[in-house]
Amino acid sequence: MSAILVINSGSSSLKYSLIDIEQENLLASGLIERIGQEASPVSHTVRPEPGGGAVPTMLDATHRSERPIADHAAAFEIMREQFATHGPSLERHRPVAVGHRVVHGGARFYAPTLIDADVERQIDELAVLAPLHNPANLAGIRAAREVFDQVPHVAVFDTAFHQTLPPAAYTYAIDAALAAEHRVRRYGFHGTSHQYVSEAAAAFLGRDVADLRQIVFHLGNGASVTAIDGGRSVETSMGLTPLEGLVMGTRSGDLDPAALVHLSRRAGYSIDDLDALLNTRSGLAGLAGRSDMRDILAGMAAGEDDATLAFDVYVHRLRAYAGAYMAQLGGVDVISFTAGVGENAAAVRAAALATLGFAGVVVDPARNEARERGIRRISADASTVTVLVVPTDEELQIARQTAQLL
Repeated sequence: MSAILVINSGSSSLKYSLIDIEQENLLASGLIERIGQEASPVSHTVRPEPGGGAVPTMLDATHRSERPIADHAAAFEIMREQFATHGPSLERHRPVAVGHRVVHGGARFYAPTLIDADVERQIDELAVLAPLHNPANLAGIRAAREVFDQVPHVAVFDTAFHQTLPPAAYTYAIDAALAAEHRVRRYGFHGTSHQYVSEAAAAFLGRDVADLRQIVFHLGNGASVTAIDGGRSVETSMGLTPLEGLVMGTRSGDLDPAALVHLSRRAGYSIDDLDALLNTRSGLAGLAGRSDMRDILAGMAAGEDDATLAFDVYVHRLRAYAGAYMAQLGGVDVISFTAGVGENAAAVRAAALATLGFAGVVVDPARNEARERGIRRISADASTVTVLVVPTDEELQIARQTAQLL
């Protein structure tokens, strides 16, 4: 059996998945949090192997513990301990490669890339564009290469899928020489998810992805939307950083840049103050004091004005992007929703598309409200545009791309 270990390393966390790439089965996954703090929660979930257990319907087994974990190197040792104690055995399911999520690849990395010392150096250089993400990704890469030193390691970049954006889409209208010197342009993010969802939607419909015009809404705490023409990203909402675009849990999304100048002059906000405001005190949290859409919906049901306004602002932005991307594509064949909000908040999906009947988009209320798992159609039979809910699987996409490269 060929297994690929997928690593998503955060500044204080380590998320991992072991995937049988031949069958595309998740064997186990885990999360280690609060690395470097006094107590680090550890969870390790094992999937029952087909034919390997006494009870075929046995549920996933999750093992939880808590202990101090000093750094990412120590976290990898804890991960290996979890596999040795709870399974599956890394001797039996020996990883043939390790795939790593890396947030920012700049304009340099447009495909999965075999990691060597030079690639590590370039990921480090690109940390200036993603200071909260690339250093953490790199820490995970270095620790993993120490532990799994006999197998290839592959970097899969969130930005890579968007390297097909045309110049008109990725260019900002500022001084061209200044932009070039400091690499200021649209890069886009969530690319691994957008690619997975667009390909899964095409497979579900029995269509060639090359024949479809698609809009994918990735709506989680971070949120983005991408226009995909023939399997290629041609427009996306996030920009130089993941801050631009849609209203998010704690991020503002689109904002008049002059508002920042105004706050600096009138309120005395520093650069760091503005950064914290836009990334941690804005979005749903800034409008209603809550960043979780479930809490916003509960507040609306209770008649809270701030929750209602937050929802309306959120949906207003979704509709604006849907219309703009339909214009850029010259029409749309498929609209898909994914990630935590996109997969679970029927009210958001219904409201986002409520005004698009003129373009042939009709959501079936019963299908939309149905609590089903897996990929599903929520558009009405009369709708000329297919609307889907597609659970994303970025870990599987990283494993696929790692295997394809090797």
